[in-house]
Amino acid sequence: MKFVQKEFSCTFEEKKSKFIAFLFPYSMFDEIMAKLRIEHPKARHFVYAYRYLNEFDQIVENSSDDGEPKGTSGKPSLAVMAGAEIINSAVIIVRYFGGIKLGTGGLVRAYGDSVNEVIKIAQFKEYQKLIIKILECEYGELSLLEYLLNQEEINIKSKDFSTNVKLTIELTNEQFEHLNTLLSRNIKVL
Repeated sequence: MKFVQKEFSCTFEEKKSKFIAFLFPYSMFDEIMAKLRIEHPKARHFVYAYRYLNEFDQIVENSSDDGEPKGTSGKPSLAVMAGAEIINSAVIIVRYFGGIKLGTGGLVRAYGDSVNEVIKIAQFKEYQKLIIKILECEYGELSLLEYLLNQEEINIKSKDFSTNVKLTIELTNEQFEHLNTLLSRNIKVL
């Protein structure tokens, strides 16, 4: 499974109708939908599809035809995302009607193709399930520990400075097992 970390867009034309597909992180859905409705006041349809993982690691998906004939736009867009194993992402396709009716089959193809085109240009990151761990060290060991975490490309979520320093880190199980072999005895895993 994979996801995008920023917005990508691509324009696709079919029989004078213009389909502008925007692929972006799911967390930005409401903000980007509002922005697109302002930027494209003459557009006929704002079709969308999204897939994300909830807190139970279940895939939640939804789509909307936004006035297009039922099942001709949102569902095909969602099917393309599912086929490409894209999660935690959303796509909005802005359609400008070109005066020529495409028919149901034409709409399914056009929306599917527009999502495929934006997927071709998008940059994806591979999804990995992350766990949270807390490391505790003395102040004197902090810079060495931070250097090690940086070398292993492990994300530091927060630092808590009290009697000792507590670092909250986010990493995969495999990274944690490897990191455990590299940590000095003075560093505690809480």
